[in-house]
Amino acid sequence: MAKDNTKKEVKKDTKKEIVVKKKSKKQVNSAICYVNSSFNNTKVVFTDLNGEVLCWSSAGIVGFKGTKKGTVYAATKVGEDAFNKAQRFGVKEARIIVKGLGQGRQSAIKGLRIGGLRISVLIDKTSVPHGGVTPKKIRKV
Repeated sequence: MAKDNTKKEVKKDTKKEIVVKKKSKKQVNSAICYVNSSFNNTKVVFTDLNGEVLCWSSAGIVGFKGTKKGTVYAATKVGEDAFNKAQRFGVKEARIIVKGLGQGRQSAIKGLRIGGLRISVLIDKTSVPHGGVTPKKIRKV
């Protein structure tokens, strides 16, 4: 699971001593990866199994602007970038939860696979409308 160690470092100031705590990074073997793909952007978030965010990436962070953020190529790069950030925490395997109707759904997953992520479970949580909107009342004459 996750290990979190703190180290203390003492700095001497001219007037008093200041104690600063340093945290070592968490080591997580398996994680949960959320892919949110809209028509305008693609976002990828890695969390540990408790739901605490480890890292994230989006098309804007990678360097795409405007309408190019919603493209398939941008989503592939977002997946690669997010997994490169997650590797610093020791992530090797992840459950992927996909949400949204954008073009970058499969491409972000492809980018994660290119980076070297092992996928254990793939879940689609895209909301589907049912019932629809009720029609307007008929006008009385």
